[in-house]
Amino acid sequence: MLDSNHLFDITIIGGGPVGMFAAYYAGMRKADVQIIESLPELGGQVATLYPEKQIYDVAGFSGISGAQLTENLIEQLALFQPTLQLSTAVQGIEPQEDGTFVLKTTKGTTRTKGIVIAVGNGAFTPRKLAVDYDPEWENHYIHYFAKEMAQFKDQTVAVAGGGDSAIEWALMLEKVAKQVYLIHRRDQFRGLESSVEALKQSTVQIKTPFLIDSLTEMNQQLALTLNKMKSTDQEQLTIDKLLVNYGFISDTRILRDWGLTLDHHQVAVNQQLETNIPNIYAIGDIATYPGKVKLIASGFGEAPMAVTELLTNLYPEKRQPLHSTSIM
Repeated sequence: MLDSNHLFDITIIGGGPVGMFAAYYAGMRKADVQIIESLPELGGQVATLYPEKQIYDVAGFSGISGAQLTENLIEQLALFQPTLQLSTAVQGIEPQEDGTFVLKTTKGTTRTKGIVIAVGNGAFTPRKLAVDYDPEWENHYIHYFAKEMAQFKDQTVAVAGGGDSAIEWALMLEKVAKQVYLIHRRDQFRGLESSVEALKQSTVQIKTPFLIDSLTEMNQQLALTLNKMKSTDQEQLTIDKLLVNYGFISDTRILRDWGLTLDHHQVAVNQQLETNIPNIYAIGDIATYPGKVKLIASGFGEAPMAVTELLTNLYPEKRQPLHSTSIM
Protein backbone atom coordinates (compact mmCIF):
# COMPACT_ATOMS: atom_id res chain seq x y z
CA MET A 1 0.00 0.00 0.00
CA LEU A 2 1.37 3.41 -0.93
CA ASP A 3 1.97 5.95 1.83
CA SER A 4 0.74 9.27 0.44
CA ASN A 5 2.44 11.21 3.26
CA HIS A 6 5.97 9.84 2.93
CA LEU A 7 8.31 11.94 0.77
CA PHE A 8 10.93 9.86 -1.07
CA ASP A 9 14.19 11.31 -2.34
CA ILE A 10 14.00 9.37 -5.61
CA THR A 11 11.27 7.38 -7.30
CA ILE A 12 12.42 5.09 -10.09
CA ILE A 13 9.68 4.26 -12.57
CA GLY A 14 10.50 0.87 -14.05
CA GLY A 15 11.89 -2.26 -12.41
CA GLY A 16 13.95 -3.67 -15.26
CA PRO A 17 17.75 -4.19 -15.06
CA VAL A 18 18.56 -0.49 -15.52
CA GLY A 19 15.93 0.64 -13.01
CA MET A 20 17.14 -1.89 -10.46
CA PHE A 21 20.76 -0.81 -10.82
CA ALA A 22 19.74 2.85 -10.47
CA ALA A 23 17.95 1.98 -7.22
CA TYR A 24 21.01 0.06 -5.99
CA TYR A 25 23.33 2.97 -6.72
CA ALA A 26 20.91 5.40 -5.07
CA GLY A 27 20.98 3.09 -2.04
CA MET A 28 24.78 3.31 -2.02
CA ARG A 29 24.31 7.07 -1.84
CA LYS A 30 21.97 6.63 1.17
CA ALA A 31 19.01 8.04 -0.73
CA ASP A 32 15.44 7.14 0.25
CA VAL A 33 14.31 5.24 -2.86
CA GLN A 34 11.26 3.49 -4.20
CA ILE A 35 10.78 1.50 -7.41
CA ILE A 36 7.39 1.51 -9.10
CA GLU A 37 6.90 -1.39 -11.52
CA SER A 38 3.71 -2.22 -13.42
CA LEU A 39 4.53 -5.94 -13.63
CA PRO A 40 4.10 -8.25 -10.62
CA GLU A 41 7.86 -8.94 -10.42
CA LEU A 42 11.15 -7.19 -11.07
CA GLY A 43 13.17 -7.80 -14.23
CA GLY A 44 11.14 -6.02 -16.90
CA GLN A 45 11.28 -7.16 -20.52
CA VAL A 46 14.49 -9.13 -19.97
CA ALA A 47 12.91 -11.38 -17.33
CA THR A 48 9.43 -11.55 -18.86
CA LEU A 49 10.25 -12.14 -22.53
CA TYR A 50 13.81 -13.48 -22.67
CA PRO A 51 14.64 -15.33 -19.43
CA GLU A 52 16.79 -17.91 -21.26
CA LYS A 53 18.26 -15.58 -23.87
CA GLN A 54 21.95 -14.88 -23.42
CA ILE A 55 22.97 -11.25 -22.94
CA TYR A 56 26.46 -10.35 -24.09
CA ASP A 57 26.85 -6.65 -23.30
CA VAL A 58 27.16 -6.85 -19.50
CA ALA A 59 30.70 -6.23 -18.26
CA GLY A 60 32.29 -9.16 -16.48
CA PHE A 61 30.16 -11.82 -18.19
CA SER A 62 30.95 -13.55 -21.48
CA GLY A 63 27.22 -14.30 -21.52
CA ILE A 64 24.45 -14.28 -18.93
CA SER A 65 20.79 -15.26 -19.23
CA GLY A 66 18.02 -12.75 -18.62
CA ALA A 67 16.84 -14.81 -15.65
CA GLN A 68 20.30 -14.98 -14.06
CA LEU A 69 20.95 -11.26 -14.62
CA THR A 70 17.63 -10.46 -12.96
CA GLU A 71 18.41 -12.76 -10.03
CA ASN A 72 21.83 -11.15 -9.56
CA LEU A 73 20.38 -7.63 -9.63
CA ILE A 74 17.66 -8.52 -7.12
CA GLU A 75 20.32 -9.96 -4.80
CA GLN A 76 22.38 -6.79 -5.21
CA LEU A 77 19.34 -4.59 -4.64
CA ALA A 78 18.51 -6.37 -1.38
CA LEU A 79 21.62 -4.84 0.23
CA PHE A 80 19.80 -1.51 0.56
CA GLN A 81 16.16 -2.68 0.60
CA PRO A 82 14.44 0.08 -1.38
CA THR A 83 10.67 0.30 -1.20
CA LEU A 84 9.11 -1.82 -3.96
CA GLN A 85 5.71 -1.03 -5.45
CA LEU A 86 4.95 -3.94 -7.80
CA SER A 87 1.85 -4.41 -9.96
CA THR A 88 1.57 -0.63 -9.79
CA ALA A 89 1.35 1.61 -12.85
CA VAL A 90 2.06 5.34 -12.81
CA GLN A 91 -0.86 7.20 -14.36
CA GLY A 92 0.17 10.80 -13.82
CA ILE A 93 2.93 13.08 -12.52
CA GLU A 94 1.92 16.35 -10.85
CA PRO A 95 4.68 18.91 -10.11
CA GLN A 96 4.10 20.77 -6.83
CA GLU A 97 4.90 24.39 -5.93
CA ASP A 98 7.67 23.28 -3.56
CA GLY A 99 9.47 21.45 -6.39
CA THR A 100 8.37 17.97 -5.35
CA PHE A 101 6.07 15.65 -7.29
CA VAL A 102 2.87 13.75 -6.58
CA LEU A 103 2.60 10.53 -8.57
CA LYS A 104 -0.84 9.14 -9.27
CA THR A 105 -0.79 5.35 -9.61
CA THR A 106 -3.23 2.50 -9.90
CA LYS A 107 -2.83 1.97 -6.15
CA GLY A 108 -3.05 5.54 -4.90
CA THR A 109 -0.67 8.51 -4.69
CA THR A 110 2.93 8.83 -3.58
CA ARG A 111 5.28 11.80 -3.13
CA THR A 112 8.87 12.22 -4.27
CA LYS A 113 11.57 14.87 -4.64
CA GLY A 114 12.94 13.49 -7.89
CA ILE A 115 12.15 10.90 -10.55
CA VAL A 116 14.23 8.59 -12.73
CA ILE A 117 12.28 7.06 -15.61
CA ALA A 118 13.62 3.64 -16.64
CA VAL A 119 10.67 2.03 -18.40
CA GLY A 120 12.60 0.43 -21.26
CA ASN A 121 10.43 0.42 -24.36
CA GLY A 122 7.30 1.33 -22.44
CA ALA A 123 4.19 -0.79 -22.82
CA PHE A 124 5.01 -3.19 -25.62
CA THR A 125 3.31 -5.77 -27.81
CA PRO A 126 5.01 -8.04 -30.35
CA ARG A 127 4.78 -7.11 -34.01
CA LYS A 128 2.62 -9.87 -35.48
CA LEU A 129 2.89 -11.80 -38.72
CA ALA A 130 1.26 -9.96 -41.59
CA VAL A 131 -0.54 -13.07 -42.84
CA ASP A 132 -3.88 -14.59 -41.92
CA TYR A 133 -3.90 -17.50 -39.49
CA ASP A 134 -6.12 -19.05 -36.85
CA PRO A 135 -5.56 -17.12 -33.57
CA GLU A 136 -5.72 -20.44 -31.71
CA TRP A 137 -2.43 -21.40 -33.33
CA GLU A 138 -0.65 -18.88 -31.10
CA ASN A 139 1.25 -20.52 -28.25
CA HIS A 140 0.78 -23.86 -30.01
CA TYR A 141 2.31 -23.55 -33.48
CA ILE A 142 3.18 -19.83 -33.45
CA HIS A 143 5.18 -18.17 -30.69
CA TYR A 144 6.22 -14.55 -30.19
CA PHE A 145 8.21 -15.22 -27.00
CA ALA A 146 10.67 -17.98 -26.15
CA LYS A 147 10.56 -18.26 -22.39
CA GLU A 148 11.69 -21.89 -22.23
CA MET A 149 13.84 -23.55 -24.86
CA ALA A 150 12.70 -26.98 -23.61
CA GLN A 151 9.33 -26.55 -25.33
CA PHE A 152 11.15 -26.77 -28.69
CA LYS A 153 13.16 -29.90 -27.88
CA ASP A 154 13.52 -32.36 -30.78
CA GLN A 155 11.23 -30.31 -33.02
CA THR A 156 11.63 -28.62 -36.38
CA VAL A 157 11.52 -24.90 -35.72
CA ALA A 158 11.57 -21.84 -37.97
CA VAL A 159 12.59 -18.43 -36.64
CA ALA A 160 11.34 -15.38 -38.55
CA GLY A 161 13.36 -12.19 -38.21
CA GLY A 162 16.73 -10.68 -39.01
CA GLY A 163 17.83 -8.85 -35.87
CA ASP A 164 20.19 -9.88 -33.11
CA SER A 165 17.45 -11.48 -30.99
CA ALA A 166 16.24 -13.62 -33.90
CA ILE A 167 19.80 -14.82 -34.56
CA GLU A 168 20.40 -15.60 -30.90
CA TRP A 169 17.11 -17.49 -30.67
CA ALA A 170 18.11 -19.56 -33.70
CA LEU A 171 21.52 -20.35 -32.17
CA MET A 172 19.97 -21.28 -28.82
CA LEU A 173 17.38 -23.49 -30.52
CA GLU A 174 20.14 -25.27 -32.45
CA LYS A 175 21.16 -26.91 -29.16
CA VAL A 176 17.73 -28.45 -28.44
CA ALA A 177 15.73 -28.61 -31.69
CA LYS A 178 15.94 -31.27 -34.39
CA GLN A 179 16.25 -28.67 -37.16
CA VAL A 180 16.25 -24.86 -37.16
CA TYR A 181 15.49 -22.50 -40.05
CA LEU A 182 16.02 -18.73 -39.98
CA ILE A 183 13.81 -16.77 -42.37
CA HIS A 184 14.65 -13.16 -43.22
CA ARG A 185 13.46 -10.91 -46.01
CA ARG A 186 16.93 -9.49 -46.67
CA ASP A 187 20.23 -11.14 -47.53
CA GLN A 188 21.98 -9.17 -44.79
CA PHE A 189 21.23 -9.59 -41.09
CA ARG A 190 21.10 -6.72 -38.60
CA GLY A 191 22.78 -8.58 -35.73
CA LEU A 192 26.19 -8.08 -34.16
CA GLU A 193 29.05 -9.21 -36.38
CA SER A 194 30.01 -11.94 -33.90
CA SER A 195 26.44 -13.28 -33.85
CA VAL A 196 26.21 -13.31 -37.65
CA GLU A 197 29.54 -15.14 -37.88
CA ALA A 198 28.36 -17.73 -35.32
CA LEU A 199 25.19 -18.18 -37.36
CA LYS A 200 27.18 -18.87 -40.52
CA GLN A 201 29.21 -21.51 -38.67
CA SER A 202 26.09 -23.20 -37.23
CA THR A 203 23.76 -25.88 -38.58
CA VAL A 204 20.89 -23.37 -38.82
CA GLN A 205 19.51 -23.34 -42.35
CA ILE A 206 19.27 -19.75 -43.56
CA LYS A 207 16.37 -18.82 -45.82
CA THR A 208 17.04 -15.41 -47.37
CA PRO A 209 15.69 -13.25 -48.90
CA PHE A 210 12.29 -14.78 -48.16
CA LEU A 211 9.03 -13.58 -46.62
CA ILE A 212 6.31 -15.82 -45.18
CA ASP A 213 3.36 -15.71 -47.55
CA SER A 214 0.93 -18.22 -46.01
CA LEU A 215 0.49 -20.78 -43.23
CA THR A 216 -1.46 -24.03 -43.38
CA GLU A 217 -2.09 -26.65 -40.72
CA MET A 218 -1.17 -30.12 -41.99
CA ASN A 219 -0.95 -33.36 -39.98
CA GLN A 220 -0.39 -31.50 -36.70
CA GLN A 221 2.37 -29.45 -38.28
CA LEU A 222 2.58 -26.07 -39.94
CA ALA A 223 3.21 -25.76 -43.69
CA LEU A 224 4.87 -22.47 -44.65
CA THR A 225 4.90 -20.95 -48.11
CA LEU A 226 7.86 -18.61 -48.55
CA ASN A 227 8.01 -15.97 -51.27
CA LYS A 228 11.42 -14.91 -52.50
CA MET A 229 11.75 -11.12 -52.51
CA LYS A 230 11.59 -9.45 -55.94
CA SER A 231 10.91 -12.82 -57.54
CA THR A 232 8.09 -15.25 -58.30
CA ASP A 233 10.05 -18.13 -56.72
CA GLN A 234 8.53 -19.92 -53.75
CA GLU A 235 9.69 -22.49 -51.22
CA GLN A 236 7.75 -24.77 -48.89
CA LEU A 237 8.71 -25.63 -45.32
CA THR A 238 7.00 -28.03 -42.93
CA ILE A 239 7.72 -27.28 -39.29
CA ASP A 240 6.47 -27.99 -35.78
CA LYS A 241 6.86 -24.46 -34.38
CA LEU A 242 7.26 -20.96 -35.75
CA LEU A 243 9.01 -18.40 -33.56
CA VAL A 244 8.44 -14.83 -34.76
CA ASN A 245 10.82 -12.01 -33.81
CA TYR A 246 9.83 -8.93 -35.77
CA GLY A 247 10.40 -6.63 -32.81
CA PHE A 248 7.88 -4.87 -30.62
CA ILE A 249 5.45 -2.01 -30.94
CA SER A 250 5.82 0.25 -27.92
CA ASP A 251 3.18 2.59 -26.54
CA THR A 252 4.75 5.66 -24.96
CA ARG A 253 1.76 8.00 -25.24
CA ILE A 254 1.44 8.30 -21.47
CA LEU A 255 4.91 9.89 -21.35
CA ARG A 256 3.63 12.79 -23.44
CA ASP A 257 0.71 13.11 -21.04
CA TRP A 258 3.26 13.58 -18.26
CA GLY A 259 4.52 16.69 -20.06
CA LEU A 260 7.79 15.17 -21.24
CA THR A 261 9.40 16.12 -24.55
CA LEU A 262 9.58 13.07 -26.81
CA ASP A 263 11.80 12.35 -29.78
CA HIS A 264 10.54 9.44 -31.91
CA HIS A 265 8.62 7.94 -28.98
CA GLN A 266 11.57 8.26 -26.62
CA VAL A 267 12.23 10.77 -23.86
CA ALA A 268 14.64 13.48 -24.95
CA VAL A 269 17.33 14.20 -22.35
CA ASN A 270 20.34 16.50 -22.10
CA GLN A 271 23.97 15.56 -21.43
CA GLN A 272 23.11 15.11 -17.73
CA LEU A 273 20.17 12.80 -18.66
CA GLU A 274 17.65 15.36 -17.39
CA THR A 275 14.36 15.78 -19.23
CA ASN A 276 12.63 19.07 -19.98
CA ILE A 277 11.16 18.96 -16.46
CA PRO A 278 13.67 19.75 -13.67
CA ASN A 279 14.49 16.79 -11.38
CA ILE A 280 12.98 14.25 -13.77
CA TYR A 281 15.62 12.11 -15.48
CA ALA A 282 15.37 9.27 -18.01
CA ILE A 283 17.80 6.39 -18.54
CA GLY A 284 18.00 3.15 -20.51
CA ASP A 285 16.18 2.40 -23.74
CA ILE A 286 13.48 5.02 -23.11
CA ALA A 287 16.02 7.87 -23.11
CA THR A 288 17.48 9.39 -26.25
CA TYR A 289 20.28 11.84 -26.99
CA PRO A 290 22.84 12.28 -29.80
CA GLY A 291 25.02 9.20 -30.08
CA LYS A 292 22.78 7.02 -27.91
CA VAL A 293 23.55 3.29 -28.08
CA LYS A 294 20.69 1.04 -26.97
CA LEU A 295 22.49 -1.52 -24.84
CA ILE A 296 21.94 -2.68 -21.27
CA ALA A 297 25.56 -1.68 -20.66
CA SER A 298 24.72 1.89 -21.70
CA GLY A 299 21.82 1.98 -19.26
CA PHE A 300 24.03 0.70 -16.44
CA GLY A 301 26.39 3.61 -17.14
CA GLU A 302 23.57 6.15 -17.28
CA ALA A 303 22.06 5.05 -13.94
CA PRO A 304 24.78 6.47 -11.62
CA MET A 305 25.06 9.58 -13.78
CA ALA A 306 21.35 10.37 -13.40
CA VAL A 307 21.28 9.54 -9.69
CA THR A 308 24.36 11.67 -9.01
CA GLU A 309 22.99 14.65 -10.96
CA LEU A 310 19.62 14.38 -9.22
CA LEU A 311 21.13 14.15 -5.73
CA THR A 312 23.39 17.12 -6.54
CA ASN A 313 20.30 19.15 -7.39
CA LEU A 314 18.42 18.00 -4.29
CA TYR A 315 21.33 18.30 -1.86
CA PRO A 316 23.91 20.74 -3.30
CA GLU A 317 25.62 21.05 0.08
CA LYS A 318 26.64 17.39 0.08
CA ARG A 319 30.04 16.40 -1.30
CA GLN A 320 29.76 14.05 -4.25
CA PRO A 321 31.96 10.91 -4.22
CA LEU A 322 34.82 10.81 -6.69
CA HIS A 323 35.00 7.02 -6.89
CA SER A 324 32.90 4.07 -5.83
CA THR A 325 35.48 3.10 -3.20
CA SER A 326 34.74 6.35 -1.37
CA ILE A 327 31.02 5.57 -0.99
CA MET A 328 30.95 2.58 1.34
